[in-house]
Amino acid sequence: MRGLRYQLKSILHDKFCLMTFLLPIAVAAALNFAGSIDFSSLDEPLCFGVLKEDLSVQTIEWLERYGTVTTYTTSEELTEAINEPSTNLIGVRADGDGIQTLVSGDELDIFRQTADTLPILYAQRDIASQETIQVLERPDVMAGFQDLFIAVTLIVAMFMGCTFNAMNIISEKEDGVAFVNEILPMTHREYLIQKMIVGFICGSLSAFVTACICFPLSVQNAVLMLLLIVLSAFAAALIGLFIGKISSGLMVGVTYIKIVMLLFMAVPIVSFLVKVSNPFLAAMFYLVPSQAAFEGIMDLSAGRRTVPITDILIILVHCVILVSAYLLTSRWKKKNI
Repeated sequence: MRGLRYQLKSILHDKFCLMTFLLPIAVAAALNFAGSIDFSSLDEPLCFGVLKEDLSVQTIEWLERYGTVTTYTTSEELTEAINEPSTNLIGVRADGDGIQTLVSGDELDIFRQTADTLPILYAQRDIASQETIQVLERPDVMAGFQDLFIAVTLIVAMFMGCTFNAMNIISEKEDGVAFVNEILPMTHREYLIQKMIVGFICGSLSAFVTACICFPLSVQNAVLMLLLIVLSAFAAALIGLFIGKISSGLMVGVTYIKIVMLLFMAVPIVSFLVKVSNPFLAAMFYLVPSQAAFEGIMDLSAGRRTVPITDILIILVHCVILVSAYLLTSRWKKKNI
């Protein structure tokens, strides 16, 4: 217990570990707040520019149904307003019984498409007025990526155990405590538990608080999420032990931590964005434990309950392999000393 208390106190003095613990919670709160903001109000409305006494009153009223209309006295003023880089103004002029649109070419795609469609829509305005109009709900611009950001944030929170365990072992090497640990009457299992428990608990707690902020989960989904978090944090803590063992110094350890953390984050993101269809290549992504955790989190955020069980089993296999590898390497090292 004294060893555990000592390691708990060391967390309060390690700014790197504190930042790793608190940063995912702060990001989760920011994402949760951002998801409640309606960004549709930031979209620029359609703006039309017309010449004075060029279009009929009925045509101007028809344009005002789709956006704001600004009247200019001369063609030069209208052309200058259209070419202004800071605006997406669409010029509208009479063209016989119809209209023609004028654009500068530097507008966004949506405004250029509107300019191309507007004359056709005006020509068919009588037919269109007889049709029933259904206004569809505008999709949330954050909906496609908010779950991705939340899942990556949870993975970072689970990584807390890796960071603490690696930094703890490296600091003990530099302070000479590691030599004392080698002569203490401790078994490999006792040493594993002592080095694992603090990083594992902190990583699990950080990820669980993050999940509670981000997801309104049902009881069943909360249990599945907790299993994902516990197993993922356990796997991350084990990887931290390996990093601490093989690191010869602080800078080398920090480099290894950054590489593993980037790998944990990059593999799920690439898998999500690329959408690999080849079964063999898709299975290769699961060699990284964070891929199964990411898929399970995404499934739970979508409301599915059967698929995360497969992801939980994959992470469990990773945990068994990592524990076995650690015990085997520790025993082999002890026999060859």
